[in-house]
Amino acid sequence: MKAAVIYTSVTGNTEDLANQIYQGMRKQQMNVDFISINELDYDTLPDYDIIAVGTYTWDNGDLPMEMEELFIEFEEQDMSHVTTGVFGTGDSFYPYYCGAVDLFRDMLYVHTNLAVTLKIELTPQQDDLIRCEKFCDRLTRTLVPA
Repeated sequence: MKAAVIYTSVTGNTEDLANQIYQGMRKQQMNVDFISINELDYDTLPDYDIIAVGTYTWDNGDLPMEMEELFIEFEEQDMSHVTTGVFGTGDSFYPYYCGAVDLFRDMLYVHTNLAVTLKIELTPQQDDLIRCEKFCDRLTRTLVPA
């Protein structure tokens, strides 16, 4: 099994969460790549069995500009064999709390085998580590047979 954690972060909150997800997947003996969206080779996406996507939310519930190409690639490439999860950080002060997570969730549900979603308020806290472990368990447990 080949897995990737692909993320973007501005404040560092989503990167911290992505690192927790990455460490959780490594604990499960996964061969996992930790990839900032700026370093992603889009041609390699179909090579993965599992992809966890991490994003913050921009403006009023929108995708960050740097995540738009990834979103489109999932829609246009045949990714039906990939098990996915989406996670992100946000501020519940805004009306569309973690709206980018919801946008990815809805699209991944259609184009992949979406297994799990996780939203964290601002900076990941100690209590969130258990939620990260559950995210990793669900993501790796729900694999689609090749």
